[in-house]
Amino acid sequence: MGRLFGTDGVRGLANGLLTAELALDLSVAAAHVLGEAGAFEGHRPTAVVGRDPRASGEFLEAAVIAGLASAGVDVVRLGILPTPALAHLTAYLNADIGVMLSASHNPMPDNGIKFVSKGGHKLDDAIEDAIEARLREPWQRPTGAGVGRVTDDGSGFETYVSHLVGTVPHRFDGLKVVVDCANGAAYRTAPETYRRLGATVIALYAEPDGLNINDNCGSTHLDAVAAAVLEHGADLGIAHDGDADRCLAVDAEGNVVDGDQLLAVLAVGLRDAGRLRNNLVVATVMSNLGFVLGMREQGIDVEQTKVGDRYVLEAMKAGGYALGGEQSGHVILLDHATTGDGVLTAAHVMSRMAETGRSLADLASVMSRLPQVLVNVSGVDKSRADTDSSVRKAVEAATADLGDTGRVLLRPSGTELLVRVMVEAPTFEQAHRVAEDLARTVKQSLAL
Repeated sequence: MGRLFGTDGVRGLANGLLTAELALDLSVAAAHVLGEAGAFEGHRPTAVVGRDPRASGEFLEAAVIAGLASAGVDVVRLGILPTPALAHLTAYLNADIGVMLSASHNPMPDNGIKFVSKGGHKLDDAIEDAIEARLREPWQRPTGAGVGRVTDDGSGFETYVSHLVGTVPHRFDGLKVVVDCANGAAYRTAPETYRRLGATVIALYAEPDGLNINDNCGSTHLDAVAAAVLEHGADLGIAHDGDADRCLAVDAEGNVVDGDQLLAVLAVGLRDAGRLRNNLVVATVMSNLGFVLGMREQGIDVEQTKVGDRYVLEAMKAGGYALGGEQSGHVILLDHATTGDGVLTAAHVMSRMAETGRSLADLASVMSRLPQVLVNVSGVDKSRADTDSSVRKAVEAATADLGDTGRVLLRPSGTELLVRVMVEAPTFEQAHRVAEDLARTVKQSLAL
């Protein structure tokens, strides 16, 4: 069995891979590892637990709380809130541990467990490995008054929304925005934040029932929000994923504005305000080559990391940078958040529109996207993607063929059982041809 933790916590089919027993055991192990690492500093530890609206989150929440409390941790149940709200409230409430139950953009049957440490920061790989190594070990269980207590706190919604509103430099009175909440964790926070900042808000998919999260809606299904923007004559549309740690957008004409473009808009805005520290923005290797070229034209440097907002965040902290993000819409504004925050991102993009009086399409034109084709190859042994000689030779040949006009990226998914083949080229036809050829080689060479 491979590593249990992926690029964003432990994720899988709820009650399949991700059982109540595993959730409980992970929580116990996390309490032990973080306690021994000095996170509790001799005091009785506390944890906050939040979730998205998935039906499976109900039993997994109960299991996580049971595990933490059995390990002597007092637990505050926050209810349904976005992942970045959980991170913010971990810091705001001075909790020692934060736990979020969500599978983000994955289909409803999946779920996930994400741990954050004191201050609302994601755990590094070494801590996650230690938690995994300590699963189900014998331990001395507290009894009597030593067990943790469980309370509910419904004030997190107001605390988080007030925080978001307070970060925005320019209100956007008069803007009309369509927001697709994915029937997910942002079904209340996103519309309320944008309304308080002056926008006219048309909310879509804001009625979660536990079963309809990400169901043909949200940031992986942009057709509905694009159609609604045109129908209502809105200035833009915003689409969140299930836990609202990211967003994508469409402009007034219904054209997609991806995470690279949103990042570019914010980078130029921070540069103009003198707040883009070291004149650098952090992105990942999946960012479109057009983003790198566009930033270069603006005199802004780009540092690229492995895929995963945790790695973006690590680079930002190491270099003291203010802004980073992914093409998928995870954007980190480190002056205001410890993790990617889709509602925060959208609010600051709309603030930039209000400040400049420019449309989203105009602002996003600071970069031009090269045609990019992404092919997901399933049914293969992703662990051999980086070592198989046939695959390596095919990648080298494709890279040589494209030269400086494009690029090839092949990587195993951190959250799913597949290999991603990404190709950028001057034309879509060339990118598609190269990607399909590589995908065929991967399928043949890495077949299970």
